[in-house]
Amino acid sequence: MDGETKQGDNMAARKTSTRKSSHSAARSRAAARIAHTSSTQRRVVKTREGRTKTEGAIRGGDGKYQFALAQVKDVPAGTGYSTSHGGVVEGERMLVGYIHKERGTGSRMHTHKNEQFNYVVRGTLVGSVNGKRVVAPAGTLIYIPANAPHTLVAAAHDEDVIFIAIKDLSQGIIGKAVDGMMTGPLYEKGFGPRD
Repeated sequence: MDGETKQGDNMAARKTSTRKSSHSAARSRAAARIAHTSSTQRRVVKTREGRTKTEGAIRGGDGKYQFALAQVKDVPAGTGYSTSHGGVVEGERMLVGYIHKERGTGSRMHTHKNEQFNYVVRGTLVGSVNGKRVVAPAGTLIYIPANAPHTLVAAAHDEDVIFIAIKDLSQGIIGKAVDGMMTGPLYEKGFGPRD
């Protein structure tokens, strides 16, 4: 019986050793995958540092986590079809803009790949989204689906508009005019540069 017990103990020890070796190899492979993934992520982050999809926007992260939005550098936010301008901060997957439109001015019908929310802080935005009329005074949130044709103007009867634009980063903040003509913004009568 002693011989059988020793043989059984040896087999159990070999199985345990094989199991430990198998677990150890799996841990090593997992550690190598994690190291490779981390290395790849570091390279991706390094190549994206400082780059934004919106020209002139600020990049969040890498130690920059708080922004005084009203003081962020002013950039065009609708070149070719809108008077929108303001500070833009981009993260990895989203952007936020502190956007201004002078009263009586705004955007011609346009679209963009981004899904968007506009929260009106001051003034009133009027226009349409997907053919549905919008009248949005301060305190109103406007939802704009991706690729939805829309136009928004700062109401002439109210003060200049400030709104917070929140978009995914499928592209930068600037879209494209529906008519394909990037010939300038929309001006209500009496508010144009030549009026």
